[in-house]
Amino acid sequence: MIVKKIDLIFFVMLFFILLTNCQKQQIVQKPNVLLICVDDLRPELKSFGAEYISSPNIDALAEKGIKFQKHFVNSPSCGPSRYTLLTGQYGPAGNNALFSRANIIKQGTQKVDKSIPEWFRTYGYTTVSVGKVSHHPGGRGGKNWNDSIKVEMPNAWDKHLMPVAEWEHPRGMMHGLANGQIRVKSADMAVFQTVEGEDNSYPDGAITDEAVKQLGALARNKEKPFFLAVGIIKPHLPFGAPKTYYDRYDGVDLPEIKHSQKPKGRTTWHGSGEFMGYNRWGKNPNKDADFADDVRRHYAACVSYADAQVGKILAALKKTGADKNTIVVLWGDHGWHLGEHAIWGKHSLFEESLHAPLIIHYPGMKNEGANTDAIVETVDIFPTLCDLAEIEIPEYAHGTSLKEILIDPNAKGHYAISYKNNASTIRTSTHRMTLHQDGFVELYNHTTTEKETKNIAEEYPELVKELKVKLRTRLNLK
Repeated sequence: MIVKKIDLIFFVMLFFILLTNCQKQQIVQKPNVLLICVDDLRPELKSFGAEYISSPNIDALAEKGIKFQKHFVNSPSCGPSRYTLLTGQYGPAGNNALFSRANIIKQGTQKVDKSIPEWFRTYGYTTVSVGKVSHHPGGRGGKNWNDSIKVEMPNAWDKHLMPVAEWEHPRGMMHGLANGQIRVKSADMAVFQTVEGEDNSYPDGAITDEAVKQLGALARNKEKPFFLAVGIIKPHLPFGAPKTYYDRYDGVDLPEIKHSQKPKGRTTWHGSGEFMGYNRWGKNPNKDADFADDVRRHYAACVSYADAQVGKILAALKKTGADKNTIVVLWGDHGWHLGEHAIWGKHSLFEESLHAPLIIHYPGMKNEGANTDAIVETVDIFPTLCDLAEIEIPEYAHGTSLKEILIDPNAKGHYAISYKNNASTIRTSTHRMTLHQDGFVELYNHTTTEKETKNIAEEYPELVKELKVKLRTRLNLK
């Protein structure tokens, strides 16, 4: 009888041990997420058709994932674009969009929907951000963006990290040049630069080192899956990268700048104030072709430098072995004009400001390396990651899961919405319509060679009417 009781106790203990191990195994099997955000990265990558660009690491990821050739951001500026990525919702058009949301949370007078890292935390994920993921690198406010009392995304991250190295503080890192040089006045800082040195001679080297360190620690924790977001700063202004990356473009023929003239008539054109505010040695790329090429080569060098950082992060992921169970997303926060429409920068509602790369890879996916021309937008990333991780998609998400397109790259997408303070735009597979706040309309046909150089709004009133309804419905405009 005593023996039978001992046997029973033994089997009960064994049952609970096996049950616990199974539960742990289920947690381990939940996929990790690695989100890589690259600032000011237009689709200037070989995998997106820019043959002259050296981007081997991102291209290698593209060969393992699906390339969304027609991904459009929801706003042509860092702050509001990252708001849509991280909340899955359309939001304010200013760079302080996430800080405004944080203030509402602090006041506690109204319900604020959970951000994507907060949502994943509720499903047992460890969430970590490194570098520029939200608008401020490190996710803090204050004069030098390092005030831990002023948090850009409350309740989002278990850790939100920003190594500053010799650049003193996150604000210094954001607009830093080589070896600790910090921007005090834009006019006193060179618009581009290249120096002899290793990757850590520029800020992204330190961000990448920290990301690799965090990856190692997260992968060693077998109890919880991780959501790691890494924000690479380059190719944001000023264009600075080690000389080895600039040398890749020595003697390389650059493609012609398409429709390089300032547009006629009313548009969202602007005078490239951010770019023009830097020290340009009295030169204007709209009037000096050689200088324009210098700018483009330095932008390309920054793309290659950013690509190298992405390569280090992906290599570290593979080294940990966690790559076999990790969803990887590479996302550009908006486009960037390199002379198209005589603009050098973002902030317009033209295609060049809104078109950005998006690559998604997940374990076991088919159609690796495929392209899709389905039109998608940044707000789709939140529900897509939930779908791929097999967790609930929140009802408040404004986007649509892209899982169907990932399974079948020929599946249809949908139209894309973008906005500034004084105008909004809708992109279909054939047209772009931009609606100004006072009712003025731009309409462009992307099936013609003129594309966004010929406003045909007056010729197609019925199409304008149809697109207005779709745009206003999506943004809840009157």
